[in-house]
Amino acid sequence: MASAPEAAAPARWLKVLAFGAIYIIWGSTYLAIFIAIETLPPFLMAGLRFLLAGVALYAFARLSGTPAPKIIHWKSTALIGALLLLIGNGAVVWAEQRVATGIAALLVTTVPLWVVLLQWWGPAHKKPTLGVVLGLAIGLAGMVVLVSPWEISGGIDLWGGGAIFLAAGAWAMGSLYSASAQLPASPILTTGMQMLCGGALLLLTGTLTGEWQTTNWSEVSERSWWAFGYLVVFGSLVAFTAYSWLTRVAPPAQVSTYAYVNPVIAVLLGWGFAKEEITSQTLIAAALLVTAVALITLKAKR
Repeated sequence: MASAPEAAAPARWLKVLAFGAIYIIWGSTYLAIFIAIETLPPFLMAGLRFLLAGVALYAFARLSGTPAPKIIHWKSTALIGALLLLIGNGAVVWAEQRVATGIAALLVTTVPLWVVLLQWWGPAHKKPTLGVVLGLAIGLAGMVVLVSPWEISGGIDLWGGGAIFLAAGAWAMGSLYSASAQLPASPILTTGMQMLCGGALLLLTGTLTGEWQTTNWSEVSERSWWAFGYLVVFGSLVAFTAYSWLTRVAPPAQVSTYAYVNPVIAVLLGWGFAKEEITSQTLIAAALLVTAVALITLKAKR
């Protein structure tokens, strides 16, 4: 008779599918965003995406018997939603009007660098290990190579690149805050609330910037609507569910590998489907940034 731990162990094929989901689906969302905002306004598109996904997750959690959240939970998730989705995701969506999808994905890999700096310079004064410092140095070198003025071919829009870099900082800040914030016990309910709050803020931003008036909705392409649906169903629901499950059945170091697989997937998809050029400079920057994230992930203190 199998022991309890063995009986509870997940099937290997399930873990393979889940890792495939967070590797490929999350890596492909950069291309999907690019296609969606070809004819859809960026902030309204992102807002509707997260509102729809948030409603689905919130309803699922409540119908499954999860207790209703408290006011303090809504306050916490509203702040997290503002940092992660309004700034963290909204700035990336806006910037993809000016920056190639592969470049956007590479710039997003600076999130771990931001986490190290925020923990080091923040109230906790958490000094990084030597391995993490090395990873930080390599990551900064990768940033210099990626956005330097002496690029080999083409150019990187500094406004777009700067927006994504700051978005990565907001994502890191929101992630750190969520570790100590008062949140519901259910991660599904928590994420649904974050998406509802972040989606509402993105819709408000789109409204204030006049996107309702400047968008000709009758001219939105079928291609953009399909990309939008992909982002809602696969990017926000399927991949998130897989990620949540993996955090419970796989070691954190394994789960976090998505951070340096996603940009590789994004660069390849941008090259294959959006005709984005892969220069030697991009490859060098990608190698440096992926190495930096790997070092920071593996060498960080628990």
